[in-house]
Amino acid sequence: MNMAIERVLITVKTYPTISVKYDELVCTAGFRRDGTWIRIYPIQFRKKLYEQQYKKYEWIEIDLDKNTSDPRPESYRPHSEDTEIKKTGEIPPDGNTWEERRKIVLQNVYTDLALLISEAKDKNISTSLAVFNPKKIHKFVCEEVERQ
Repeated sequence: MNMAIERVLITVKTYPTISVKYDELVCTAGFRRDGTWIRIYPIQFRKKLYEQQYKKYEWIEIDLDKNTSDPRPESYRPHSEDTEIKKTGEIPPDGNTWEERRKIVLQNVYTDLALLISEAKDKNISTSLAVFNPKKIHKFVCEEVERQ
C-alpha cells in the first residue's frame, strides 16, 4: 500500500547495522505533524547524497509504503531503494526550553506504564513507539565507561 509523501520530524536514528541484502542500514523514527510516531526502515543512510542525510530534529519528506514485513503499526519503508529524502527544515533547541520540539513530541505522552504495556500486547493496537513520562524515578545510575 503506497502511502505517498510523508513529512516526518526525525527524533531517533540508530547506529548503522550490517545487512547482507543492503550492505548497511539505519532505522529511523520520528513524528508526523499530528504527533503520531512513525518508524522508517530500511534506509541506506551513508549511500544517500549528503543533501539527503538528515539529522535529529530535522523535518524530512519521503515517499513511504506500509512495511508489510513488520507488523508494528508505526513501521513504514521507503517506496524504493533510491527514494529521495528531502530535508525541509529543522527545529533547533531554543535555549534550554525546547518549546518548538515539545509542541510535536509531547502531544501524546503516556504516564501509566501498565496501560502502555497492555497496548503493546494488544494485537489490535500493538503500540511499539511511545513517549513515556514516569511518575517517579526510583534510581538513576550513571557510570563512566572506557572509550575505545
